Amino acid sequence: MSRFYILSLLTILFASSAIRAQENDATSFTLNQCIEYALNNSYDISNAKLEEQIAVAKVKETIGIGLPQISGSAGITHNQKLARFFTTYDPNGGFIDLSGVPGIQPGNVVAAQNFFQLKSTGTASLSLNQIIFNGSYLVGLQAANAYKELSIKTTNQTNEQVIEQVTKAYYSVLVNRERMKLFDNNINRVDSLLITTKAMYENGFAESIDVDRIQVNLNNLKTEKSKFEKLQQLSVELLKFQMNYPFGQTIEVVGELNEEVVNVNLDEYLRDWDYKGRADYQVLETNYKLQNLNIKNKYAEALPSLSANANLGYSTQSPDIGGLFTTNSSFPDNGGVGPDSWYSFSSFGLNLNIPLFSGLQRTYKVQQEKLELKKIENGFKSLEKGIDLEIKEATINYQNSMEALRAQEENMGLAENVARVTKIKYEQGVGSNLEVVDAESSLRETQINYYNALFDASIAKTDLDKAFGKLLDKK
Repeated sequence: MSRFYILSLLTILFASSAIRAQENDATSFTLNQCIEYALNNSYDISNAKLEEQIAVAKVKETIGIGLPQISGSAGITHNQKLARFFTTYDPNGGFIDLSGVPGIQPGNVVAAQNFFQLKSTGTASLSLNQIIFNGSYLVGLQAANAYKELSIKTTNQTNEQVIEQVTKAYYSVLVNRERMKLFDNNINRVDSLLITTKAMYENGFAESIDVDRIQVNLNNLKTEKSKFEKLQQLSVELLKFQMNYPFGQTIEVVGELNEEVVNVNLDEYLRDWDYKGRADYQVLETNYKLQNLNIKNKYAEALPSLSANANLGYSTQSPDIGGLFTTNSSFPDNGGVGPDSWYSFSSFGLNLNIPLFSGLQRTYKVQQEKLELKKIENGFKSLEKGIDLEIKEATINYQNSMEALRAQEENMGLAENVARVTKIKYEQGVGSNLEVVDAESSLRETQINYYNALFDASIAKTDLDKAFGKLLDKK
């Protein structure tokens, strides 16, 4: 029993460890994992994918128009009082002998009792219609597939927007995390300096004002860190929002933001560059294709259309409704045995429709669609110029941000060296406390400037990827 107890306990411990490991993995996200999660959970992308499904259903609906259209109908009618039929009296002819009617004269209109219909009627039939040729239907099939393509391109455009938002939010979390490390390092360094200064003051090598000055500096650092912690929490919540991640669950962002992450080769971006790599350009291309199909459809409406139809069924009559269901004959028609038999009927035919003249409506509709096509062609020119400007702007911003990043990195290295040397001189009694405080302030300023430049570079790189249509490569 003791062995069984130990084995059970070990099993529970191992299972608990595995569960905790899985939970930890579930809350750790790299940039690609953040993007993947967002693409799988974004409401905008979900709606875009629903539009894709709608487009697929639309294609199938259009295909169904060309398949046989079959409908069935059944009904019963009871005429409580049959309508009379009217005729004129002709003594030399007519299928009803009206000569016995008192006072009747040739040419008189007579309302005669309906002897050819019983009061209750029942029918059951099937109708079939089949398109043999219809130009608009053939164009509609092409348009349905183009509409499906448009929905896919629109989804890609939505994916690009989500990737851009998530990437920028992710970089914001990373750079703020590095800033938090700086706060800790600076607080530890100033705290160490405060301890050293207090010792020097107790031994008569420093003044109380020196201690107070460093204490103020340390207090300010701690206050700034507290404020920045809240800002970091906000940046994490923003990332959750862009990912559509539950706000109540924790998330751990994995990765480092440095110059290697934001550094790219602009020559590779410019090599083999094509407007067609942009998602918005692809959407416009598909709209252009749809507009051409609209024009084609207007021409197709002028073509003849041919369809076939068929109708078959059974009918019967009875003096009353009950007789419709108690017929003496069996279904289908057995040759009319009995007074209430069901008799079959059938017909089939072709229908040719030839448009001859539409009052020039079709001509002006084609003209309108061609003008719409010219607007889309102008849209291509406008979009290309806009993309060119966006690329130039993104390239210049990226180059400037990288130059600023390298300059701030050099400044930070110089400020670190100044702060280190100043502290050594102060501890050796050849420097002033004020110089140490100024050096620490300058160091913090250069550190802030460096990480601001690093964040600006990350945003500039994201904008550069978007301008060249490379964000979708991260899917």
